[in-house]
Amino acid sequence: MADILSNVLNVIDVSRSVGHRECVINPTSKLIINLLEILKQNKYLEGYEPINDSKGGFIKVTISENLNKCKAIRPRVPIKAEEITKYEKRFLPAFGFGIIILSTNSGLITNDEAKKNRKGGNLLAYVY
Repeated sequence: MADILSNVLNVIDVSRSVGHRECVINPTSKLIINLLEILKQNKYLEGYEPINDSKGGFIKVTISENLNKCKAIRPRVPIKAEEITKYEKRFLPAFGFGIIILSTNSGLITNDEAKKNRKGGNLLAYVY
């Protein structure tokens, strides 16, 4: 497994597309937990529960009905704060519909927070 973030978003997207409301994510990391927290805050997930076992743990995720699509952005493109609107037009279906998640030096943020704080970073994923 080369990209854990792509795997997590793919598991969530496939589970949603076949009609499942829950899925299990394995392996876990701080990046995955932070990503799931952003999705929960933006109402794309109803919740998640990290479960520790002797093999590194896994996360049980409950998917919200608001989620239509979630995909990782490959390759990880570094962008400036002024370029965020360009990538919103490329990855999101309509203005104000969905979020783009960026990795900055202060952690993971959404495109709205990046525009408000005038921060750039690496594009990680888009969700709508």
